[in-house]
Formats: sequence, C-alpha cells, structure tokens
Amino acid sequence: MKNKKLWIILAVVAVLIIAIIASLVGTYNGLVEKKAEVDQKFAQVQTVLQRRSDLIPNLVSTVKGYAAHEENVYTAIADARAALSGAKTPEEAEAANGELDSAISRLLVVVENYPDLKSNANFIALQDELAGAENRISTERGRYNEAVKEYNTAIRKFPNNIFAGMFGFTAADYFEADDEAQKVPEVNFD
Repeated sequence: MKNKKLWIILAVVAVLIIAIIASLVGTYNGLVEKKAEVDQKFAQVQTVLQRRSDLIPNLVSTVKGYAAHEENVYTAIADARAALSGAKTPEEAEAANGELDSAISRLLVVVENYPDLKSNANFIALQDELAGAENRISTERGRYNEAVKEYNTAIRKFPNNIFAGMFGFTAADYFEADDEAQKVPEVNFD
C-alpha cells in the first residue's frame, strides 16, 4: 500500500515538473519570437530609412545645380546620412534621423530661395519620392512600435516576467519623436 502511494506521489510530482518545464519552454520560445519580431521590425525601419537616405544625394545634386554656394547644407546632409547609415540601435537611428530631418529642413529653405528649382521636373519627382519615403518611414515606425508594445507587454506579464528576468529579456525602446518635432513648422510662401 505504501509503495502504491509513493508511486502516485512521484507520478504527480513528475507530471508537475513536466508541466513546469513545458510552460518554461513555451514561455521562452514565445518571448524569443516576440523579440525576433521587434528585431525584424527595426530592420524594416532601417530599410526605409536607407531608402530615404539613398534618395537624398539625388535631391542634393539637383539643388546643387541651382544653389552651388550652399555648401554647409550639403555637408550637414552628408554627415547626417553617414550617421544614419552607421546607426546600429533604435536610439542611434533616432538621433541620426533627427539630424537628417534638420538638414533636410535647411535644404528646403534653400529651395525656397530658388523659385526656378521648384518647377524643375527632376526636383518635383525627387520631392515626391522623398514624401513617399517619409510615409513609409512613418508606417514602419508604427509597426515597430506595435511590435515593441507586444514584446514589452509579454515580458512584463506574470509569470513571463519571472522567465524573462531569468533569461535576460529586457524591454525594447520605442521610436519616439525628437525634440524638434514638438515645434510647429514655419511655412513661408514668400
């Protein structure tokens, strides 16, 4: 009789251990999938940022033809593109993107000073491509932030938070607007 009770207890303990291990494995695999999704979405953001970065030299070349003496603007754009190309983390990409946005804003001020340029077909086509790239960037940032939200929520829920801590899963950062985005842009049609 004692032997039978011992076997029942051992069987229950074994089932509990197997259930805990299965839960741990399932939780770990789920967190790995969510982290991979965050990484993939960040890579997609990088792809559309690179697309925009690739368009900018053509835009700059077109503007240079009309405004050869605006060298500081072109240098700022080149430096910002280099920083964006070298960004490895969302924080670095966000900072470099802010620099690029600022440089593009200065380029657009140069464009305002050259009315003939605004009617140039190459410039108009490039400007449309750049606007499309900006829309893609916005879309991909939103998708990245959604993946980050799902991942961050998953690693904070109980009991995932215990396993996430054990296996080194940490919260991912959102793409956020830089300080310049908080200012109202000035539109000048003079």
